[in-house]
Amino acid sequence: HPKWGADDQAGASNWITAEKILESVRLVDTGKVYELGQVYERGMPLFGERTYAMFIPGSPTGGPFGDNNMLMYHDEFLCAEIGQVGTQFDGLGHVGTRTKMADGESRDVFYNGYTVEEMASPYGLEKLGIEHVKPFVTRGILIDIAGFRGVPTLDHSYEVTVDDVRGALKKQGISEKSIKPGDALFFNYGWSKLWSDAEKYNTNPPGIGFGVAHWIVEKQASMIGTDQWTTEVVPNPEPGMAFPIHQELIVKEGIFNLENMVYDELLADEVYEFLFVFTPIRFKGGTGSPGRPLAIR
Repeated sequence: HPKWGADDQAGASNWITAEKILESVRLVDTGKVYELGQVYERGMPLFGERTYAMFIPGSPTGGPFGDNNMLMYHDEFLCAEIGQVGTQFDGLGHVGTRTKMADGESRDVFYNGYTVEEMASPYGLEKLGIEHVKPFVTRGILIDIAGFRGVPTLDHSYEVTVDDVRGALKKQGISEKSIKPGDALFFNYGWSKLWSDAEKYNTNPPGIGFGVAHWIVEKQASMIGTDQWTTEVVPNPEPGMAFPIHQELIVKEGIFNLENMVYDELLADEVYEFLFVFTPIRFKGGTGSPGRPLAIR
């Protein structure tokens, strides 16, 4: 990648330097912490046939043993596509593009030109695993699109425009010019209100399209996030296209995507600018990560 070199596997997390962190922590003036993630649980909306199932194998799982009042304990057993369920962070090995090469052959290509032949392994990706992503400690900006449009929830398949983004920023008193490389940009569609209705939540959410994607690239964001399961509008207005904004941001630019967020606490306090903290779990060769994203004001 021209920004970070031919061997780079960290993408836009490279923006998170010591200087960026020091600049971002200055946003904290009350110390209040806001939860931006959903609780992982059975029955939550899942994409396609993905699985999330947690079991406590026996109660207690182990023990009692020892002379110290016979200690006993609980464990959990979790079965899931763990990087791609619930509040989920898409790694650079998650999405690629089938590309026709100069020799006429078709190859599956991912961020920074890594091919599936270089990456494929049944026990974790050989390249672009989630363990290469740097922790995010940066300035977060919440862009309340639903609030700007004057609705609690955007309509199914509504495409968020650059004018929507600029209008929301203006309404919130945030200068577009204040956005700096490495900032994390979050979009509120009001979609998390449907979280308890999986069928409705999973059906054709509103989201960004190519216009806002190009705006995000221009702003040099380290990551983006939304309160729905794919960030982009479904279906794409271009007939036949399947999740092209993932390709535009992740594959081409290395800009990360955090899905299924929830902004209720931030919106209640009208907090739109904050210190954002998220650390992807270093599953070696993983395609993504669960986690607990936090805003601190």
